[in-house]
Amino acid sequence: MKNPTAIFRKLFSTFTSWLHLLIKGNKQLGFKKNPHKLPRQVYTLASIEIEWLKTCKIQGIILDLDNTIVSEDDRYLSPYAEDWIKQAKLAGLQFFILSNGKRRYRVKYWSHRLDIPALSPAKKPFPPAFQEAAAYMRLPAKQILVIGDSLHTDFVGSLLFRCGFIQVATLPHPPRWWEKLAGKWVQIPYPSGGELWDFNDTAGYESFF
Repeated sequence: MKNPTAIFRKLFSTFTSWLHLLIKGNKQLGFKKNPHKLPRQVYTLASIEIEWLKTCKIQGIILDLDNTIVSEDDRYLSPYAEDWIKQAKLAGLQFFILSNGKRRYRVKYWSHRLDIPALSPAKKPFPPAFQEAAAYMRLPAKQILVIGDSLHTDFVGSLLFRCGFIQVATLPHPPRWWEKLAGKWVQIPYPSGGELWDFNDTAGYESFF
């Protein structure tokens, strides 16, 4: 029997080769990933300047949930994320959450708490969920930005949908098996000593089971 680690590495190598071709193909088609010098990577959601987005004519944001807003083990919140979302809404931006999480009660809770429509499981990076979010916001892809922590779901999804993308550092959480092998290639580690907010409101989930 072949070594599972070797098999995974081969599959991941194939995936990265495909991703490279996809990016190259988009460039050849004239797709500009960063036409207004938006940052490609930031540490937290709240560090994204809302005025940057407005200058770039962004009107809608497709937002990841797990490890972008709240850690998937419900231990940490991204600092000032909720305030940032409120300010962005006041500036006229629309939001839609796409989550691959299978615990729908969590997504429903955060959808209610943030007052943002959500879809789960979204099956990112495949396009249908991104198309549904865009249709709900009634916006073309060029006016939409995807924000999330993972390249293989959020970034690839943005490439397939042909919209912009900003990657945030992944909130600390117990690594899944694939993250132990490939996390360093698809995620930005949260900065050591970076500010983190504790989350202790999981009792609120009970209303959404």
